[in-house]
Amino acid sequence: MPTEKKAQLIDKLKDLFVKSGVGIFADYRGMTVAELTDLRRNLRKSGVHFHVVKNTLARIAAEKAGKKDLGSLFEGPMAVAFSTGEATIPAKVLNDLVRTGKTALKIKGGFLGDRILRTADVQALAMLPPREIIIAQIVAGIQSPIAALVAYLSSPMSGLVGMLQARMKQLEGK
Repeated sequence: MPTEKKAQLIDKLKDLFVKSGVGIFADYRGMTVAELTDLRRNLRKSGVHFHVVKNTLARIAAEKAGKKDLGSLFEGPMAVAFSTGEATIPAKVLNDLVRTGKTALKIKGGFLGDRILRTADVQALAMLPPREIIIAQIVAGIQSPIAALVAYLSSPMSGLVGMLQARMKQLEGK
């Protein structure tokens, strides 16, 4: 039976698993306390919660949150970056840190909604453009055919107007 403190921690983790749209699991072995503090500060600025968790407690919390498939990720020292906002932010911050080689942090995987992410999936998520750019690209894709249709439909009208203006000039010149 878990102690009261552990039960509270399990409930807190369960709430994070439920409320968060994305969670990135990382192995933090080899990181100094200063590096972990800097990482937490950078993630906090983006609205991401970064928690070093005990595997057993995290596994229990994940099961209570309905994410039983995450069990394989709970091995070795582990930290989880939870985000309730944009899904790409924790992946980008952690992936940039790993890519620059400034730290010993290793991404293990994670979850996006109900989907389990492997390390390669997290890296692919980190490469996505921000949400605003994706929306702009979709809107531009929708707008492009409509603009082309308007131009196509207005071109005969432009030709007619040009012909009428030319005829008016011709009649004025007589």
